Amino acid sequence: MKQSELIDYRGNKRYINAWAFYDWANSAYSLVISSAIFPIFYSALFSSAGVEYVAVFGGVIRSTPLISYLTAAAFIVVAISAPLLSGISDFVGNKKVFLKFYCYLGAFSCMGLYFFDLEYIYFGLLCYFFGLIGFWGSIVFYNSYLPDIAHPEQQDAVSAKGFSLGYIGSVLLLIVNLAMVMNPGFFGFEDSGAGKMEAMRWSFVMVGLWWMGFSQYTFYVLPKGAGKPHKVTRAVVFNGYAELKSVYNALSDNLRLKRYLMAFFVYSMAVQTIMLVATYFGEQEIAWPDEGAKTTGLIVSILIIQILAMLGAQMTSKASKKYGNIKTLIAINSVWAAMSIYAYFMISPVQFYVAAGIVGLVMGGIQALSRSTYSKYLPRTEDTASYFSFYDVAEKIGIVIGMLLYGFIDQITGSMRNSVLFLIVFFISGIVLLLRVPDKIKS
Repeated sequence: MKQSELIDYRGNKRYINAWAFYDWANSAYSLVISSAIFPIFYSALFSSAGVEYVAVFGGVIRSTPLISYLTAAAFIVVAISAPLLSGISDFVGNKKVFLKFYCYLGAFSCMGLYFFDLEYIYFGLLCYFFGLIGFWGSIVFYNSYLPDIAHPEQQDAVSAKGFSLGYIGSVLLLIVNLAMVMNPGFFGFEDSGAGKMEAMRWSFVMVGLWWMGFSQYTFYVLPKGAGKPHKVTRAVVFNGYAELKSVYNALSDNLRLKRYLMAFFVYSMAVQTIMLVATYFGEQEIAWPDEGAKTTGLIVSILIIQILAMLGAQMTSKASKKYGNIKTLIAINSVWAAMSIYAYFMISPVQFYVAAGIVGLVMGGIQALSRSTYSKYLPRTEDTASYFSFYDVAEKIGIVIGMLLYGFIDQITGSMRNSVLFLIVFFISGIVLLLRVPDKIKS
């Protein structure tokens, strides 16, 4: 297919808004399940039963390393399956069907978390496992739409718009869930600890319904894909891996993209790990006055992060226009490194709130700018899903390494503080690698 035959959807506000709105839909998962309610529920489930260790998969393990290892396992599946499906999606010219598949897998898995219980722990862990796969699998195809619907000069702002909508939508749902947990009697649950646990279970169901329901607008408006459809044969089933290899080979001719990816792989390893374990850290390592204060404090901290992340994403977009993407990313990574040192020493709830505020400002910024920087450096091509599959595979492999290291250090030292401190190495390495990214492509 010739380049001139590509359908150019870029710059269309209707497509841009529909694309960004998927962040509104799916961010409820990343906030309620990954960051806020589920980590609190998970920890409370063990503490209320007076259990710290659990027998699973033929061994005995602490609850926090267990969730770290399970998270790593889910990302391994995403890293392996995403190239396969993205290659097929490019060939058939239909990324949207795969976006739908992962969306529904994740949403139904969230609803299945209602039944998470120590007595049926395998089913609960399975729902958590597939929820992760659904969310992150859908992100592969969601991200690949960015260069299809936005011009290079628009992509920083469009990427930030998506994250900002995600923060707004997820915060709205979290506020409702917070009200349910803090005042269960008002919502028809028992006014007790058991009632709070039931309210948390129903929040998981609400996430699934929110995610599926609001995704329908995105599914209705977005095109199937930018490529020309072809018939799928057995020869193209593994085309995604071949395309990953071709993308890897193409990096030799694009030094800026290659060096940026190396830097992204390293610093993203630390960023994503911290985001996935922050609430578990706050639950175990901060000296809360009592269980009620702990629950309220953790959720309020997540709200602080989300609200300030909206501001941070917009501030980062403006900073990138003035100073450039790479310099802005270096500055943000420096803040992350400093925050890792601070986290090692923080003990009080007030210190945790301060950390939440600073993390909020840099969390949205580094995610949005990382995505749009990669998109800017891509060659104009119809197989954007393959390039973004490569990007996501790099991210997922980084998360696997980060979570395994985090869980291992936590397991052998008995403290998550040591794990957080170790992540500083990745931020500093990321800064060094970003300094090596050329400002311009040499002709």
